[in-house]
Amino acid sequence: MRGLAAILLIWLLTAPLAAAQTSPLRPSPFADWRAVVIAGDWRTTDGRPIRAFDNAIRDVAAGLEARGLGQVDVFTLRPDARPKITPDAALLRAATALGTPAERGGCLFYLTSHGSTDGVVFGDGELTPGQLAILLRRTCGERPTVAVISACYSGVFLGALSGPNRMVLTAARPDRNSFGCGEDQVYPFFDGCLIESLPAAGDLLDLARLTRTCVARREDEEGATPPSEPQLRVGATLQLLAPTLRFPPIAP
Repeated sequence: MRGLAAILLIWLLTAPLAAAQTSPLRPSPFADWRAVVIAGDWRTTDGRPIRAFDNAIRDVAAGLEARGLGQVDVFTLRPDARPKITPDAALLRAATALGTPAERGGCLFYLTSHGSTDGVVFGDGELTPGQLAILLRRTCGERPTVAVISACYSGVFLGALSGPNRMVLTAARPDRNSFGCGEDQVYPFFDGCLIESLPAAGDLLDLARLTRTCVARREDEEGATPPSEPQLRVGATLQLLAPTLRFPPIAP
């Protein structure tokens, strides 16, 4: 009887631990989000082909999926892509991927490209802050929405995209270049820093903080001046919601 009692005691002490170890991970709060990740250009500023933007969207998308994003649509506007996508078709595809204001989950829009004080290169055309604002309003509506624009002068998007339910993160101030779009670069600096920061980020605001810190460090190491100073604007509603949108642990 003493032996049986000892076995029962051991079982009672270890059973809760075993249950905790084998219980499934808590569902990701991003599981019902919709995301698009787009490379708007494929060239250096003087027209030579590069892979940095395409490398970035591939690994940004993989990083987002690893942190629990449910549906991530990835595409490039480079002319040798198959199927080839025109700027108009790209906007339609993005709208379809993001869904409608009636959807339950949030939206994430990520674009990496070259930029100017008027907008960003989008294939053979340009995507302006006003055009993107219309797209997000018609698809995401009042859903929690994150817009990340990685380009020179991308801070010009802050005003048009800001809202109570929005987080807008840009690679540069409205009057500054971003860096890392040369032929010898794997990623633009900002994209590479976001990719590097995703595994360690606790939530969306933490991801923005880590990315901006990384960009400042990378630019200092490379002597890139003046600093791009990535911009962040978070609306009041999303500011309150952000702590509940915790990234789940990366699956082993």
